[in-house]
Amino acid sequence: MNNNYEKLPKDLFEPAKQDPNRGEKISKPSLTYWQTGWLRLKKNKAAIVGVFILFLITFLAIFGPFMNSHGFNDQDLMRANLPAKVPGIENLGIMDGTRNGVDIYEQRGVTDYFWFGTDGLGRDLWTRIWEGTRVSVFIALLAALIDMVIGVAYGGISAYYGGRVDNIMQRIIEVLIGIPNLVIVILMILVMERGMLAIIIALTITGWVGMARVVRGQVLKLKGQEFVLASRTLGSSDRKIITKHLLPNVVGVIIINTMFTIPSAIFFEAFLSFIGLGLQPPMASLGTLIEDGYKSLQIFPHIMIYPAIIISMLMIAFNLVADGMRDALDPKMKD
Repeated sequence: MNNNYEKLPKDLFEPAKQDPNRGEKISKPSLTYWQTGWLRLKKNKAAIVGVFILFLITFLAIFGPFMNSHGFNDQDLMRANLPAKVPGIENLGIMDGTRNGVDIYEQRGVTDYFWFGTDGLGRDLWTRIWEGTRVSVFIALLAALIDMVIGVAYGGISAYYGGRVDNIMQRIIEVLIGIPNLVIVILMILVMERGMLAIIIALTITGWVGMARVVRGQVLKLKGQEFVLASRTLGSSDRKIITKHLLPNVVGVIIINTMFTIPSAIFFEAFLSFIGLGLQPPMASLGTLIEDGYKSLQIFPHIMIYPAIIISMLMIAFNLVADGMRDALDPKMKD
């Protein structure tokens, strides 16, 4: 074997050329924390489905009431409790305006189309459902935003200063946790008129406690690390350390917790409206619409089915997106 190698011409063997400038070259583009999170989120099919559902429902909540000529509170008892009738789809034998084989529209001489049917007062359910969805989502988003602001500030201050400040602030949280939300809502209604403001205040009085405890735990874990000690050694103020070093490192947890708070707020608002402690007529939310449909569920089930489907889709979509974001923004997760 050695003799065979010796017979090979030497010009076939050339030393490899080394370029010192390419030693530190990065083969792949560097990605930021958020870019990495977005790539992980896109790989989660369930989260993408949730995002699509949220965009669709948001679009219909904004523009749905303007897709037909029926007003939000237009009443006409001659068209009360009409089933759904959609042009084009009616030819397939579904949503054709019939009940028990009888065309209710033709029987009453109604020429308009009602895509989700009408309620007991003849009001268009399509318009009312999307108006109610808009109200419910607005209440939930505003309550979640207030919870986030108060909870982040409270939890961050409590954990950063620690000691007696932390003890006092945590005792206040323990007192608030012991008060049932329903009791707070009833007190708010006794003091204020029923409406969006009373619901939002009731949701935010104790709703921020969960966010505060999560942020406190994260800040307690981070404030003793080297980069915080280095910043304090260089003379940075407490405000700068909190806003520039601690909060950016817990923003992923804040977003995830907020995403889980929104569906809880939607459900709680619907529950209040369902038991009669929420919005009052003629305003509508998903809870009030479900409550109206529940009264005639056995006779006219369409009045309850459509808002129930919308609120179920909202709850599922928000939870799917929140689960996906929790996995995507977790630095311990591997691709």
